Amino acid sequence: MPEPEAPPPGASAGPALSRRKFILGVIAGGAVVSAASYRLLAPRAASRPALLGGERLLTLRVNGRLRRAEVAQQETLAWTLRYKLGLTGTKLACDRAECGSCTVLLDDVPHYACSVLTHTVRNRAVTTVEGLAAPDGKLHPLQQAVIAEQGFQCAFCMSGFLMAAAGFLKTNPNPTRTEMAHGVSGNLCRCQDYSKILDTLMHGAELMRKGAQA
Repeated sequence: MPEPEAPPPGASAGPALSRRKFILGVIAGGAVVSAASYRLLAPRAASRPALLGGERLLTLRVNGRLRRAEVAQQETLAWTLRYKLGLTGTKLACDRAECGSCTVLLDDVPHYACSVLTHTVRNRAVTTVEGLAAPDGKLHPLQQAVIAEQGFQCAFCMSGFLMAAAGFLKTNPNPTRTEMAHGVSGNLCRCQDYSKILDTLMHGAELMRKGAQA
């Protein structure tokens, strides 16, 4: 079988050079298309509004004081209280209105702060666990009962239970143990020490009645 003739001196290797040019052409073409796509899509993406929208400066009545905070449209009251106003007694746990750790009072009625948008409470009175104590620092009877009974273990759920009980006792100041259990049934304890929690809340209710009679 005869051997293939060698290319004459100075001649280019056609197939190998064509392959190299083809690969370089594909790479360059892809870069051009990618750049063109970016130029077409970038203005459209930049024109989309932010998901949360802009923040607005709101004035809220919290624990008897007027407080101002920059609040996003979809921001929850729990988030505002903890991270904008520094009231960390309001706990964030489930963040879906199931555990009650974020319970606060709105016009003396218990609500899950994680399920309330901040901008909806501008004309309402918000009370957190920090607001239960008197202006002179004297503890609320429910807070005094916590110290006396030591009814919580980790105490993560404590502020939610106290706020739920405070709201319930405004409507029923002399509840039975069963009624108290029903009144705070929207709150959960991860330590499951419900018997001692009820002891604490019932003691707090008793202290409130004695204080009202004094």
